[in-house]
Amino acid sequence: MSAPLWLFIWVMFLAFAWYRLRLYLHFFQQQEYDAPRFLNWIVTSGNYDRRVSIFIALLAVLAEFLPRLQVGWVATAIVAGLLLSTAWRERKPLSNVKKKLSMTPRAKRIYAVAFLYAAGMGLAFSFLYLSPLWWIIPIQLMPLTLAFAVWTLAPHESFIQRKYWREAHEKLARLEPKVIGITGSFGKTSSKHILFHVLENVSNGLATPGSVNTPMGIARIMREQLRPEHRYLIAEMGAYGPGSIDRICQLVPPDLAIITAVGKAHYERFKTLDTVAIAKFELAEATVSRGGKVIVTEDVLSFAPARAFADRHTDAMVVCGRSEDNDLRIIGEAQTVDGLSISIEWREELHELSVPLFGLHHVENIALAFAAACTYGAKPETVSLALKTTPQITHRLEIKSGPNDSVLIDDAYNSNPKGFTSALETLDLLVGENGRRIVVTPGMVELGVAHDEEHARLGAITARYADVVLAIAPERITSFVSAYQEAVGAQEELHTFPGFAEADIWLQENAKSGDVVLLENDLPDLYERKLPI
Repeated sequence: MSAPLWLFIWVMFLAFAWYRLRLYLHFFQQQEYDAPRFLNWIVTSGNYDRRVSIFIALLAVLAEFLPRLQVGWVATAIVAGLLLSTAWRERKPLSNVKKKLSMTPRAKRIYAVAFLYAAGMGLAFSFLYLSPLWWIIPIQLMPLTLAFAVWTLAPHESFIQRKYWREAHEKLARLEPKVIGITGSFGKTSSKHILFHVLENVSNGLATPGSVNTPMGIARIMREQLRPEHRYLIAEMGAYGPGSIDRICQLVPPDLAIITAVGKAHYERFKTLDTVAIAKFELAEATVSRGGKVIVTEDVLSFAPARAFADRHTDAMVVCGRSEDNDLRIIGEAQTVDGLSISIEWREELHELSVPLFGLHHVENIALAFAAACTYGAKPETVSLALKTTPQITHRLEIKSGPNDSVLIDDAYNSNPKGFTSALETLDLLVGENGRRIVVTPGMVELGVAHDEEHARLGAITARYADVVLAIAPERITSFVSAYQEAVGAQEELHTFPGFAEADIWLQENAKSGDVVLLENDLPDLYERKLPI
């Protein structure tokens, strides 16, 4: 092969790598740059190259059987052209996605190093004058270059993170706001939203926005937004394994802790619920070491590690629930078209709460926020008044206008079975006369071994509340679909769609006034979208 030809092939491969790596980087980012999880996703989801590799294999076979026509040379040139055409098609691969690729400084570094690795592979294969068949190897190894980039950059990223961590920690120590840490398998973002709204009526403070709950996310918020006038900081703390919350507590030492729940959300990562409880109570351990209070629901204490902690630190515990001996007792609750009506007893005084939120699962979140605000120093009367103006929580049972004058219940950010069940219960409340109850769902993720069992249970429950079900990516939730069909038989409608885009077309064409549409959970692109490769 002549030098110009192999150089041409290499340039074409660089163009291919430039766009293919961006395609993979988008999904790698959604995996939080966790290389093992990303590579496992590539294999299990089948998102590896097929189109180019199969075509190259066919050309290699052709070159083998027609050597006299020098098809090997022709095939090599065709491979180069194929790489270029594929790169051209993938130049805008992420225009129709739910969460766009964010080219942060870290993403740019990973992309640049991965591209250098890919370029090196391409140069080696070009220089060695290998047959077209060999080019399948660097094409299939493209995702691995991203993993190697992360591992290569690990010392540099660690240096940067330590710098940001130190700046944020020193700023916190200098300004000395009271730190309120919130964690739990579910309910932490909603509890944070409610508590922050209440405390705004008492004092000036700051809360981490949305679902920001990692050390670097919290550090960034502190560095950029924490001000001297902020008297408190509410930090949502996520657990991605044992030690996660402990690391966050070293960054933001908590003065008050709220643990919302121990459940099967992210069960895949922890394997057992006792392990989940141990991880969540790292926040409690850090708080009591500073003489602070720990506010929990009574359900949390049903797990042995949590119960053992409570027995060791009885004076530090504030327990919310329905039992008579709880510090905050939930006496009764009801859901109306105006929201939630809750009766509680706090320090031997009865309080009637009206909160314009939907979903009975929020009752515990509201109770936790009430207890935390009062423990912080707010008067119960002030808390009760503030709760009456609680704004809706974005994508968490948020009531909106739906297609064709229907009512849309946006619960896209829910990711736990308890919230799913609670959301279903709102359908009867909001459906209009002669309207239908329509549920759109792809199910839950990260339930691990509990995936099929939980989805079968939810399918049976959905059959009691829904008239129409739009199942997204049904191959993921076969137990849900089967349980729903078994419960309703031919009585109700079931439609399946590969993604939300197709389901939305159905809604635009079929939803009508009086219908209520529940959008229950939304999958990241990496769970729903198949790469066009």
